[in-house]
Amino acid sequence: MTPLLAAAPPAAETPPHTGGLLLLLDGTAGLLTVAALGIILLLVLIIKVRLQPFVALLAVSIAVGLSAGLSVTELFGTVQRSASVSMIESGMGGILGHVAIIIGLGTMLGAILEVSGGAEALSTRLLNLFGEKRAPLAMGLTGLIFGIPVFFDVGIFVLAPIVYAAAKRSGKSILLYCMPLLAGLSMTHAFLPPHPGPVAAAGLFKVDLGWVILMGVVVGIPAVLAAWAYAAWIGKRLFVPVPQDMLEAADEAKAAVAEERAARRAAARSTGAPDDTGTGKGSAPLATTPNSEDYAEQPVPLPTVFLIIGTPLLLILAATFSSIALDPSTFRSVIEFFGHPFVALTIALLMAYYLLGIRRGWSRKSLETVSTSSLKPVGNILLVVGAGGVFGAVLKGSGIADALADTFNDVGLPIIVLAYLISVVLRVAQGSATVAIVTTAGIVVPLVEGQDLSQAHLALIIMAISAGSIFASHVNDGGFWIVAKYFGISERDTLKSWTVLETVLSVAGFAMAATLSVFI
Repeated sequence: MTPLLAAAPPAAETPPHTGGLLLLLDGTAGLLTVAALGIILLLVLIIKVRLQPFVALLAVSIAVGLSAGLSVTELFGTVQRSASVSMIESGMGGILGHVAIIIGLGTMLGAILEVSGGAEALSTRLLNLFGEKRAPLAMGLTGLIFGIPVFFDVGIFVLAPIVYAAAKRSGKSILLYCMPLLAGLSMTHAFLPPHPGPVAAAGLFKVDLGWVILMGVVVGIPAVLAAWAYAAWIGKRLFVPVPQDMLEAADEAKAAVAEERAARRAAARSTGAPDDTGTGKGSAPLATTPNSEDYAEQPVPLPTVFLIIGTPLLLILAATFSSIALDPSTFRSVIEFFGHPFVALTIALLMAYYLLGIRRGWSRKSLETVSTSSLKPVGNILLVVGAGGVFGAVLKGSGIADALADTFNDVGLPIIVLAYLISVVLRVAQGSATVAIVTTAGIVVPLVEGQDLSQAHLALIIMAISAGSIFASHVNDGGFWIVAKYFGISERDTLKSWTVLETVLSVAGFAMAATLSVFI
C-alpha cells in the first residue's frame, strides 16, 4: 500500500537555529511561516519582477536561510580554509555533479541527430510507413522517439516543417498533426532522461536513472496515449490552417541550403580543394564509403536512428537490473560500467559522431562546431537546477523540511499525492517545468527520508512531480507561445488545444504513477 507520511518524532519547542523571523515566531510556526513567505517571494520574483529563475532561486534560498536562523558561516562558509562546506556549495555541487554531465552529453547527442537530418528522416519514413490516414499517429511517434535525445523546443523547430507539409497535403487542421507531435515531445521531456527535470529529480532523490527510465516509460506511454486521443478529438473539431509564412520560410531555407551546397561543390571541383563532404581533387574523403558525397545525400537510415537513441537506454536499464538479478561478479561489473549514464551516453554520442557524421562526410571541425554550439543554451538550465539544489539544502539544513514533514503528516495525504499537488501549484504559478520540479523535489526529498522507500517507489514519486510540472501550460509558459506562434494558432485556440492537451498528459501520468505506487 502507498505509505502515508511517517510519523515524525515530537517537534522540539525551539528550532535548530534561532534568529531572523524565528525571533518573532517560535518553533514550527516560525519555520512554516518562513517556508510560505519564501515560496511566495520566489513566485513574485519570477512572475511579477521577471527575475531570472536562477537569480530568484538563489536569492530566496539566502533569504529563507537567514530568516530561519542560519548563520552566514553555515550559508557561505568561511574565508579561511576549513573542513566545513557551506550549504550553497554542497547544494549546488551535490546536484550538478550528477546532472551536468548527463545533460551535456544528451544535448550534444540531440544536436548531431538534428543537424544530420536524423529527425527529418525519422518523420518522413514513419509518414510513408503509416500512410496519409494514419499521419497523425506517425507524427506522434516521431515526437515520442525523437523527443528522447532533444529538448522540447528544439524538437518543435526541427519537426515543424514536416507538420506543415502533412497538413498542407491533406487540407485538414494543422492541430490534427501538431498536437500528437507535441504530446510525444512533452512526454519525453517531462518523464525521461536525459532531460533536465527527471535527471535533476533523480539526483536529488538519489534514484538510479534506470528506474527513472523504466517508470518513465510505464507511466508515460499510457499518458501519451490519452493525450493522443484528445489530440485526435480536438483536431477534428477545431480547424486551424497551415501558417503560410512559416511554410514559405521553410521552403526558402531548404532551397538556400541546397543552392549553397551545390555552389561549394562546384567551387571545390574547379579548384581541387576539399568540399563540405571532405572530397575534392587530390583529397581523400573522410567518410569510409567509396563515394561519401552520394552517401551524404541519402536519407539517414531509420535503423541507425533507433540504434543511436536506443543504445544508452538499453545499457542503463541493463545495469539497473543486473544489480538485482545478478550476484557480484566481473560480468556484473562490466554491465554496470557500460550501463553507467556517463559511459552509456558517451558511447551513444561517439556512435552518432561516426554513423551520422564522419561516415556521411562530415569534417571533424564540423562535429566540434555542432557539439560546442549545442551547449550554449545549457548554461541557464544547469544554473537553475543547481539553484534548486541550494534551495533544497537550505530547507533541510534550517529545519524547515522537518517542520513541513510534521505538518503534512497531520494532513494525512500520501507523499505521491502531495508531491503532485505542490508541483502543480508551482507550475501553474510560474510557468517553468524545470523550476517546478527542482523546487518541489527540494521540499519533498526530506519528507521521504527515513521511510525506507524502494528505488522503484521513489521513481514513481519523481514521475508524479514531473507530471505536475506540465499541468495546464498557459500564458506564463514560454512553451505556450512557441506552440501558438510556430503553428499559427490563436491564443484562444491554443488554450483549447495545447493547454488542455498538457493537462490530460499531466493527469493521466499522475493517475498511472499513483496507481502503480499502491502495488510497488
